[in-house]
Amino acid sequence: MRVTPTPSLTGYQALAFWSLGFWVEMPHLPRDMQLVRDIYAARAAAGKPVISVEFSPPKTEEGDRNLLEKTIPALRAINPDYCSVTYGAGGSTRDKTLMIVDRIQREHGLTAVAHLTCVCATREEIRDLLGQIRALGVRNLLALRGDPPGGGEFQVTPGGFEFSSQLVRFIREQGDFSIGVAGFPEGHIACRHGKVVDWGHLKEKVEAGADFVITQLFFDNDDFYSFRDHMQREGIKAPLVPGIIPILSAAQIKRFTNLCGSRIPEALGVKLEELGDNDAAVAEFGIEYATAQCRDLLEHGAPGIHFYTLNKANSTVRVMKNLGLA
Repeated sequence: MRVTPTPSLTGYQALAFWSLGFWVEMPHLPRDMQLVRDIYAARAAAGKPVISVEFSPPKTEEGDRNLLEKTIPALRAINPDYCSVTYGAGGSTRDKTLMIVDRIQREHGLTAVAHLTCVCATREEIRDLLGQIRALGVRNLLALRGDPPGGGEFQVTPGGFEFSSQLVRFIREQGDFSIGVAGFPEGHIACRHGKVVDWGHLKEKVEAGADFVITQLFFDNDDFYSFRDHMQREGIKAPLVPGIIPILSAAQIKRFTNLCGSRIPEALGVKLEELGDNDAAVAEFGIEYATAQCRDLLEHGAPGIHFYTLNKANSTVRVMKNLGLA
């Protein structure tokens, strides 16, 4: 529902909300948050890991309330350095993503990263969108090629971008955003030429202007170390941040890994088969497994951990407490 903007906003800020098709009462004007690249630099200088969490736009108003009024306040107890909010296939949640990012920053004072993709958007549409994003006080973006609506092969939008490196370079030209990109320790599922070729595409994204890299979920830390060592040999100095998902359900994680191409190690697969449909037991084991993964990663120099929360707080909070970082 669109509501006439109040006079407390500047014209450009009001236009940003109006053109995005949403409106929320604002206790104060949007304010710029920290740049994520500066967060990584400061924490590295202090010898501390950066902790970040990821959410997806809920599909219902009740889901919005649960995320904003329950999940995020619960996660604030572990004091994350920033969060990110995903972007549906084909840009299907664009407006919702930006609404949630804005509310997280205004209502919770937490730096938020908005995902942005190449799918179903021209250069000019992305240019306009970046202006609206800037007007909301959002300074951090995760630039992705993205998934087409309904799945299938990626199709270039006429007048748009084919590769995420092109999107990164374009964003860099538009202003002082901090730009993150995705990395794939096991290689991107769509890259038919193997993971080393895919890692070369990541190098192109960093050279185009990306400040930090968040990896796809993985369950074998050796895959991350091989990926990190290769990228460092290639001269990549941007933080390579492992993305970790505390498993909540055996069926769910099998579905996720089938979609993204991540591997479930044999021992982990055996344990999940043993626990079967007992989701409570799987979740407890997921906390234990993620804790061990994170502890090993941090001991081996990872710059931080990015938690895929699935809009749930309990497992991430428990892992952080186990690590002594909450």
